[in-house]
Amino acid sequence: MADGTNTAEGLTPHFEDVQAHYDLSDDFFRLFLDRTQMYTCAYWLGGDDMTLEEAQIAKIDLSLGKLDLRPGMTLLDLGCGWGAAMLRAIEKYDVNVVGLTLSKNQAAYAQKTLDELDSPRSKRALLEGWERFHEPVDRIVAIGPLEHVGCDRYTAFFERAYELLPAGGTFLLHTITVLSEREIIASGLPLTPAIVEFSDFMKTVIFPGGYLPTIDMVKEFSAKAGFKLKRRQSLQRHYAKTLDVWAANLSARKEEAIAIQSEEVYETYMRYLTGCANLFRKGYTDLNQFTLRKP
Repeated sequence: MADGTNTAEGLTPHFEDVQAHYDLSDDFFRLFLDRTQMYTCAYWLGGDDMTLEEAQIAKIDLSLGKLDLRPGMTLLDLGCGWGAAMLRAIEKYDVNVVGLTLSKNQAAYAQKTLDELDSPRSKRALLEGWERFHEPVDRIVAIGPLEHVGCDRYTAFFERAYELLPAGGTFLLHTITVLSEREIIASGLPLTPAIVEFSDFMKTVIFPGGYLPTIDMVKEFSAKAGFKLKRRQSLQRHYAKTLDVWAANLSARKEEAIAIQSEEVYETYMRYLTGCANLFRKGYTDLNQFTLRKP
């Protein structure tokens, strides 16, 4: 395993890997996402009575609520997606926002929606990676980008986040985590050929260049950068539910999906969504929020 010792200087953001997935087609993603276009685990606080949109907003509120945001602060959204968390942060906390994404489609859409918001606060969505961002900020939220960083850049990633924050600043990291081989054996979960094959499918077809950390890896690399872990919260069952809803939404609009893309793309995404739901439900994968504080 790579030791993650690279520094950010001189590193090129993984534009091609991210754009291979997220720039497929905004219209295609809209078939199974909700109006927030959040493409990450929702938070089903109200159970099955919640809509997907309500659950996604609840996830955003859960994340932002851990940051101790105050009016006039600047929030950095690493991997800002289509901008929903930034919009919510401005509306609810009256903060300045800057978002980073490697997706052309996401950057354009996020900036357009930010520009339409009536607020005097600074609002920017940048087509750029964290490797090239140096502006000091007050708080950082990262909902889902660590999966695309690559473990060889973990040291640089956490060091950069640490450098950008003031003393007392908070970094909320929301990421999928996996069990180590030792943890899988200890749990008694079978490591079947089907599980291994699906894992390879995810790495090569769905998220090329992606890498999923263990909980201990996040703890280790964040601590090495200087962060103190204040809280870890698992949303494992919430992601299984989210994936179920996405799969049902896409299945219900199969003909539109094929018309926008192809039958092959539709079948690939159905395999991805249903297969991932199975992994979360059985315990092979988890979704954790890490609240990290700079002393």
